[in-house]
Amino acid sequence: MPEGVSAASDTIYTRRAEYHDPANAFAFQWSRVPRRQFLDERDRALDPATRTAEILLDSSDALEIDYPATTPTLLCRYLRLESGGAHVSRYAASGEIYYAMSGAGESRNGGDRIAWSAGDIFCFPGGGETNHTAGDADAVLFVVTNEPLLAFERLRPPEKAVIKTVHYPAAEIARRFEAVFARERSAREAGRAILFSSPALGGCTNMLPSINVAINTLEPGGDQRPHRHNGVAVTLAIQGQGVYSMIEDQRVDWSTDAAMITPPAELHAHYNRGNARMVSLVIQDEALHYYTRTPGFSWD
Repeated sequence: MPEGVSAASDTIYTRRAEYHDPANAFAFQWSRVPRRQFLDERDRALDPATRTAEILLDSSDALEIDYPATTPTLLCRYLRLESGGAHVSRYAASGEIYYAMSGAGESRNGGDRIAWSAGDIFCFPGGGETNHTAGDADAVLFVVTNEPLLAFERLRPPEKAVIKTVHYPAAEIARRFEAVFARERSAREAGRAILFSSPALGGCTNMLPSINVAINTLEPGGDQRPHRHNGVAVTLAIQGQGVYSMIEDQRVDWSTDAAMITPPAELHAHYNRGNARMVSLVIQDEALHYYTRTPGFSWD
């Protein structure tokens, strides 16, 4: 023992201490985010025989974690609602994001009520009860939360949420796209998309502080230039016939209404060889990287 350094007392606290001296402290320690397409989950959600149910898109097996997660920070699920049926959800998240895939209904959270129909996007603050009711036909919602982000540090939803309830009707989304399609193309363009936010985010292009959400499009015969970013992406193919992605050297053919994971930092591009415009809902934790100033976007 060096001169002048006294021996530490042996206590319950000192016995908990661990010390590491790696040659490279940046050595990767977590399992990789999988490239995964959730086809079985999609089929169950769209099956008319399926009763009202939440169908998780769970990658916790590949991620080697003990809580449900689609990616390390995101949990996605299909919520199928029978005609006239009701369902109550309560998520340990800072916010809840919904995309109405089919049908119509209403959702209530606290004193807020959203009447939604196919193509609408809406969000509620997390941590409370949300009551969902379908209309005269079965309905399917695609739901996204940041439950894994909170579970990682065993956190609870905030008592006062950062976000407020917001509704983005499908008709208004379509109207906003008119300007996107009219915009002249440029070499700097990363895609043709609408991003969703609200005043509570202080001018950011995020829907939640850690999550950004977009509707992305690609014309028939079009290519989206290869690129990479540090945020993971979950892509729900709203219209994916004839569309495929290249993720590094792997081709992934899209399947309409199915979601897939594009792992962080992997080079990827999208190609539309169908006869209709590609439309997809893209959910990323890139907003977390915006905040930490580590987006890592590049064309190669």
